[in-house]
Amino acid sequence: MTYHFPIIRPRRLRNTPTLRRMVRETTLRTDDFIYPLFIQHGVGVRDEISSMPGQFRLSVDQLEQEIKEIDKLNIPAVLLFGIPAEKDPIGLENFADGGIVQQAIREIKRIAPELLVITDVCLCEYTDHGHCGILDDHGYALNDQTLAILQKVSVSHAEAGADIIAPSGMMDGMIQAIRASLDEAGFERLPIMSYAVKYASAFYGPFRDAADGAPKFGDRRTHQMDPANVQEAMREAALDVQEGADFLMVKPALAYLDVIQRVKSAHPELPLVAYNVSGEYSMLKAAAANGWLDEKGSVLEKLLSIKRAGADVIITYHAKDAARWLME
Repeated sequence: MTYHFPIIRPRRLRNTPTLRRMVRETTLRTDDFIYPLFIQHGVGVRDEISSMPGQFRLSVDQLEQEIKEIDKLNIPAVLLFGIPAEKDPIGLENFADGGIVQQAIREIKRIAPELLVITDVCLCEYTDHGHCGILDDHGYALNDQTLAILQKVSVSHAEAGADIIAPSGMMDGMIQAIRASLDEAGFERLPIMSYAVKYASAFYGPFRDAADGAPKFGDRRTHQMDPANVQEAMREAALDVQEGADFLMVKPALAYLDVIQRVKSAHPELPLVAYNVSGEYSMLKAAAANGWLDEKGSVLEKLLSIKRAGADVIITYHAKDAARWLME
């Protein structure tokens, strides 16, 4: 009996670990990661966030150990979220010289001057209503009045020593407004990492626990994007490019891999950041804790998929664990 075997055998390139590594199309590196940190007032505070196992709210005096660990793992950047001492309708601490983020920036730069410090610029964690902008009498976020606050926050963070400003409020014109204020204040070399495409997602729940930033009423669908839309994402990204953004971001990541691919294809000239958000983190941690998934394998596969979709940089709460695994 004559057998006709295939001539083309893709499996030939999968025979050994070394061969697979040599022909690998997408590579995950520690340089790809940004690690988020939640900073609050107090002394000796290291409170684990119940809905985000392994993540903590830290006081400034607890940063030294944390930052040295991040730096040793060769993670190049952190993203700061501040929890203020008091909240008010416009978030005054957000742009105060002694604000919690401003304190944290100065301390991190003292500990590890080369580590990049990125600051989230929004109002939600700082306002008593929990929304991303100044509200009118009907609870609607006022766009242009909010831009004036975002300008003050951005300059305040720059003066404290931030390396990158990352506005997340999805206000129209926020990149142009912030760029103008930074340039006027002498920070024309400071990059802006725009949350260009931020969806009104169900995956933000644990973050809102961590940052005490849930809205006190209503939702954020008048400014965050409808999860059904992708053409709108392309428009948002294009506008931010025109306004002077230095990075674009898609948030969340795992449920929006198609959007990451579309945005990167349309704007290959800019680095694309994907935010692997709290819900995406917590559901995998819960599955691993129950023995339903292998944590190491699942995390690295997830992060690789985000990179493969087109992300150049990934904001992820898995960064420290992933960095350790990649060093093995």
